[in-house]
This record gives sequence, C-alpha cells and structure tokens, in this order.
Amino acid sequence: MKIKTAFFCQNCGYESAKWTGKCPSCGQWNTFVEEKVQKDIPLRNTNWQPEKENGRSDNIVNLSEVSGIEEDRLLTPDAELNRVLGGGIVPGSLVLVGGEPGIGKSTLFLQNALQLKDITTLYISGEESAQQIKMRADRLQVKNDLFYLLTETSTQTIFQEIKKLRPQLVIVDSIQTLQSPFIESAPGSVSQIRETTAEMQRFAKESHTPVFLIGHITKDGSIAGPKILEHMVDTVLQFEGDQHYAYRILRTIKNRFGSTAELGIYEMTGAGLRQVTNPSEILISQREDQLSGVAIAATMEGMRPMLVEVQALVTQSVYGTPQRTVTGFDLRRLQLLLAVLEKRGGFHFGVKDVFLNIAGGIRVEDPSIDLAVLCALLSSYEDAAISSKICFAGEVGLSGEIRAVNRIEQRIAEAEKLGFEKIFISRYNKKGTDVSKFNIEVVPVGRVDEVYRSLF
Repeated sequence: MKIKTAFFCQNCGYESAKWTGKCPSCGQWNTFVEEKVQKDIPLRNTNWQPEKENGRSDNIVNLSEVSGIEEDRLLTPDAELNRVLGGGIVPGSLVLVGGEPGIGKSTLFLQNALQLKDITTLYISGEESAQQIKMRADRLQVKNDLFYLLTETSTQTIFQEIKKLRPQLVIVDSIQTLQSPFIESAPGSVSQIRETTAEMQRFAKESHTPVFLIGHITKDGSIAGPKILEHMVDTVLQFEGDQHYAYRILRTIKNRFGSTAELGIYEMTGAGLRQVTNPSEILISQREDQLSGVAIAATMEGMRPMLVEVQALVTQSVYGTPQRTVTGFDLRRLQLLLAVLEKRGGFHFGVKDVFLNIAGGIRVEDPSIDLAVLCALLSSYEDAAISSKICFAGEVGLSGEIRAVNRIEQRIAEAEKLGFEKIFISRYNKKGTDVSKFNIEVVPVGRVDEVYRSLF
C-alpha cells in the first residue's frame, strides 16, 4: 500500500498537497511540515429518501421540540475551578488546559481528581509513570479509592479500558502524547493532535463523560498544536504564573457554558495548590511607610472584585528620548493617560522617564484601573504620597473626564471590607448608586483636575 503524505501548517492546521513558504490560511512563514496520512474511512450509505411520511428524517428535530432542561453540573471541592468553568463541570464537556512546563497543571488536576471522593476518575498519563504519579499523590496527602491510573498513549487501548471501567471523569495528560492507529504520523504532530482530540470529543459527547485535556504551550504562550484544536473543545483554560511568585492564575479563554472573564487564583505550597479566596491579600504589598508613586485600584475580574497596587516612578530623562516601561499594564494605554495629563493638566511628562508596575506580577486589563494609574503618576511626579487608606475606581477619557465603570457597588463593598476609608469614583457612577449604606467615604469626581486638587 502506498503511504500518503501531506503538508500541515503547525500554526493553524491548514493542509496542503505540497510545501509552501507562507501559509495561505494564517499568513505565517516556514510553518509547513510533512506528515504521513492514512484516511481509512469507510464510505457511508447515504439515503436521500425521507424516512418519515412528513418528509423529515429521524435526525432532524424542530427547535421547539428540544427540551431546555439545565444539566446538573459536577461541583468539585475546588471553588476556584468551579468559578472558572462557569459553575462546575458540565457532563459531556471537553476542556483543554494549557500552561508552561512546571507551572502545576498536572498537580492541579491530580489534586482535584483525588478530592472527588464519590466520582470514578480515570487519569491517563502519557508522560509520567504510575510511580511518579503515586509520589505526587503521596505529597498531596489525599486518598481516593475511586481514582484509577492508566499509563498508555494508544487511543485504541485507552477506549478499550474506558469501556471496562466506565469512569465518570477522564483526565488526559497530555494530549500531545496520544497516538491514534488511524494516522501514520508521530505523536505530537498536527494530524495526530487533531485526530486524537476528535476521538476524545466523540467519546465525551456520546457517553456524557467530561474529559480534561492537558496541553503544552509554545514559546509565544499559545497552546501547541493547530488553532483548530481550540475550536473543537468546549472550554479552553490557561494556567499561568510567574516562576518568581508562589501564586498561579487559572484564566478562561473560551467557555461555551459560562463567562470568559472569570479568574481563579492559587498559591503553590509543598502540599499542593491552595485556593486564594481573597486575592487582595497577595496583590497589595504590606508596607508601613508612606511612599510616593503608589495608588490602590478597585478592579473586577469577571464577578470577583479585587484591589491591586499600582506603582509608578517618574524621573527626569537622561537620554534624548524618554523611556516608557510597563509591567502588567498596556503600554498604549499608559501613553494615552500621559497625553491626557500633558494636554488637560499641563504636566510636562514629555521630558520624563515613566516606569509603571502592577504589584504582584498580575496583568490587569480592566479600564477602571485608569484613575489609579493616573494618581500614581501624579504622586510620583509631585513626590507626594497618597494615603494607603484611599483607593480608586474610574476610567479616564481623552477629554480628561472620569467615566463611570460597571459593578461599582461591589468595588466599594470590597474596599470597605479591606479597611479602606475613602474611595474615588466617577461622578456619573453616583447616579443610581446608594452610597449611604456604606461605611466608607465615597468621593465622586468628574475631571482629572478635581482629583488633583482633592489629593495634593
């Protein structure tokens, strides 16, 4: 039998009969690799005749006839994972989890599987031996009699074992190690990843068994394999963190069963991952001295309010071109805020070096952090400290106005809970918000110059 080969784009999974320098689908250069393919798919008997008297087949269903019953979700003991998944694990869902090597993906899902005492779980490992997983389980100090291990990479063997065990939850570590007998290419190749994921998808949907696929990521931080992989699964989670910090962040990139704005925070300890129920405790540094260039922002990640510390340093520029350096914040957004201060406030940032950092290594994209960034910049510019009992929540517009932000009452309540005495919000947020029920002083401001006069 003649072996068939094709060329696949490693970035998007585009298939071509010959090698080409630039992918016509995603536009990337030098991403095509040659792989063996064997399409041994039997021809299906297609009957075009209607099977019912009304001219409709059994497979076609009217939308009004479909029952809209909400399926019961499987709640894990991990509240952070439940939040990120949109309220628990959905039966029949296919979840892809990506993260850097050594970040704690295997530990997180081994820990969660062991904590599900009443659920039969099958943990399929293609990278580690049973002894290695046993060592990690001993370190976690959690015992579960319904937890089963399978160290195998062939999908044919895996599904034979699944038929015998009939698990209620399947975890695959990792999808790049699996190999389908229907594809000739090596494990980890584009066609193998696509085929093995498709087989797992069919199993999950037909048996209503939730499946978690742990995947590798590339140098640029995206999940390894073709982009089509992310379209095939129901949920994509990104497990990220800085090697220099003890905590990890579980972020939703795609979710067919809930919001994509949710965030789960964990702390890595010797006995596994600990849930961080109050993220503000790790995002605000404990300091005794009043220092300039520091402001606290009340932000939201999904439904969760968080207080983060914004640090700014403004110094005289030594070189001809002033530097703009940011960590955890959008550089273009910083340049916009500096332009607003220059134009609307008359502050000469054009001759200053500006360094901005979100403390704790977290990245914030909520526009409500604008006001805190602006106040931190002004504090460093004037070398005047802002009280550690004051926080901010507001978006800054191009004309220098302070714009309203969403869920303001939750932000105020979080600031009050953490012992803050004053919070600056947009004047337009005060309409429709009952601030009298809070024991924290709420200061409404409308423009940048009002904020400056109130603080300095």
